[in-house]
Amino acid sequence: MENVRRYRALASLCRQQAAYRPLQNWELLGQAEHFEHLAEIELKAHFDACNVHRDKDDAAAPTTWEAPVAA
Repeated sequence: MENVRRYRALASLCRQQAAYRPLQNWELLGQAEHFEHLAEIELKAHFDACNVHRDKDDAAAPTTWEAPVAA
């Protein structure tokens, strides 16, 4: 998760610089988009790893369902 914060901070800095450097605007915005993409990849990997771990725990414990009782 620390990498996600770093990537998002770098993207923010690129966007801020793009506002003050009109000649490099497109290059900096492209870099910002790249860092946001890296942050999304990191987030997906993190949540996939968490879900795999959770799925293994769920498989070990049998699920019991209770049928609703009509009043």
